Amino acid sequence: MPELPEVETSRRGILPYLKGQTIKQIIVRQPKLRWPIDEAINGAHGQVILDVQRRAKYLLLKLTHNWIVIHLGMSGSLRILQNQQTAQKHDHVDLVLDNGVILRYTDPRRFGSWLWAESIDDVTQLKHLGPEPLGDEFCANYLLDKAKNRQVPIKNFIMDNHIVVGVGNIYASESLFMAHINPNRKVNTLKRAEFERLVVAIKQVLNQSIEQGGTTLKDFLKSDGKPGYFAQELQVYGRSGQACLNCKTEIKSKRIGQRNTFYCETCQK
Repeated sequence: MPELPEVETSRRGILPYLKGQTIKQIIVRQPKLRWPIDEAINGAHGQVILDVQRRAKYLLLKLTHNWIVIHLGMSGSLRILQNQQTAQKHDHVDLVLDNGVILRYTDPRRFGSWLWAESIDDVTQLKHLGPEPLGDEFCANYLLDKAKNRQVPIKNFIMDNHIVVGVGNIYASESLFMAHINPNRKVNTLKRAEFERLVVAIKQVLNQSIEQGGTTLKDFLKSDGKPGYFAQELQVYGRSGQACLNCKTEIKSKRIGQRNTFYCETCQK
């Protein structure tokens, strides 16, 4: 599943082509995505795309009067086409601009979505989300407060979108390794200094991934059609049985919260 860095990479990739442009047409070939595409989305015709924003893993197209909210789901991707190309089986939506540029949405599994809204405040999926991990609100004091009386493992805690958005499985494992925190530690046992290290690690891992173009996943392509590169830099994720890059201890793997978790028993006591 595309994670926050992949979605942010997509946002940055499509922004220069979309911002300030007028929508000529939206072609919906398959309306049955995770949620059916509202026919009202045809009202985007003639509106200008004022901005392309991101909230959690959602891309927000701010139009003159409305909003289009896109989620890439499990296998969705966005590409910029400079000219009309024959649509393939899984090319479900084209957003066509007056200048001929096309934003094409491809999604083999159809778990993504294109939502239409009068106001961004009307989008149910965006309500009750935690803060952005790269923002100032996400800090050690915030986590310390949220962790009070909580007995869940720290890895599950930081992957909870009500606590903080966008810290997916890969980035949770990587951040906890960088912060030297065992992923199975109960969150209410962590001290302020440990939360401070974790916040720094999460921001660093996500920023590094964004700079390098998002994690290389078989289903993810950037807007230019090229995969990301961050997977080449992973320290623990997917490295079970291999030597820790810090201490040479064998990397372990276990399921925490039904997700594979990778860690070093020596570096993350």
